[in-house]
Amino acid sequence: MRSIWNGAISFGLVSIPIKLVNATENHSISFRQIHTEDGGRIRYRKFCELEDREVTGQEIGKGYEDSDGTIIPITDEDLAGLPIPTAKTIEIVAFVPEDRIDPLQMDAAYYLAAGGAPAAKPYTLLREALKRSKKVAITKYALRGRERLGMLRVVGDAIAMHGLLWPDEVRAPEGVAPDADVTVRDKELDLADALMDTLGEVDLEDLHDEYREAVEEVVAAKAAGETPREAPAPEAGGGKVLDLMAALENSVRAARESRGEDAEVKRLPPRKTSRSSPKDTGGKKSTSTAKKKTTSSPRKSTSKTSSSQAEKKSAAKKTAAKKAPAKKTPSRKRSA
Repeated sequence: MRSIWNGAISFGLVSIPIKLVNATENHSISFRQIHTEDGGRIRYRKFCELEDREVTGQEIGKGYEDSDGTIIPITDEDLAGLPIPTAKTIEIVAFVPEDRIDPLQMDAAYYLAAGGAPAAKPYTLLREALKRSKKVAITKYALRGRERLGMLRVVGDAIAMHGLLWPDEVRAPEGVAPDADVTVRDKELDLADALMDTLGEVDLEDLHDEYREAVEEVVAAKAAGETPREAPAPEAGGGKVLDLMAALENSVRAARESRGEDAEVKRLPPRKTSRSSPKDTGGKKSTSTAKKKTTSSPRKSTSKTSSSQAEKKSAAKKTAAKKAPAKKTPSRKRSA
């Protein structure tokens, strides 16, 4: 792989010569702009405003436009002589756990290749230190005319560097979430969980760019003078979701059918709350049952039962009166 930047990693007092190479590649199909009437190429030419003539790449340089419109020329020598230590060095400033890095900050990815045999030992030392610490290195480096933030981590036997956006370059998600007060029911969450379980996990190696393949088919068909294959008609009712529960159930059913599983979606039983749950009354349950049976019995049995209870109460009162000691009445003094 061709290197795009040569420099060194500054690891304390240790300097590791490295070469920076791209870790990713773009496979998207590129198009040219053409004149629709005759198919001629549309090209952009660079003209000098003062001389009104086309200029070559060797005649083009950089310039900074001031607030009043004045152009200040900036040369490559000016940028190369900047008084910053990261001009040709990837400076490690800290080591942090990987989960401290917000994925929103992730930018372009690169591989760091050891720059020759002398760099093999310190390169391996840094790699093994990152492995054992289970941390990533936060770096600062200069590339394409600006200082950047980076993160070093181990990928296989190599050290990879992810460019990071500066914290003030990540916008806050203000005004993105819905403003409406929405309540999600437990049944809807249960169906969403069932859909997630049905879809399961996937090996990223099995995924591919279907859009690029379709574009390649169109290009091949037109190059052969054939008519490109038409896209399938969209399914009816695929626009608005009117019933969220029905949409979730249909999604679970479709996912199971695609996996060859049983497509039947069983609605989960409603969760019991404290209000609807029956209380454990223990012995009271049999008492209430007995009361119901007594009420449903004939009136004669009810009157007999009430008279016998009255007799028992009167007998108990007489017994209590006999056992209770007689109260002494205090004597009154007669007045003379």
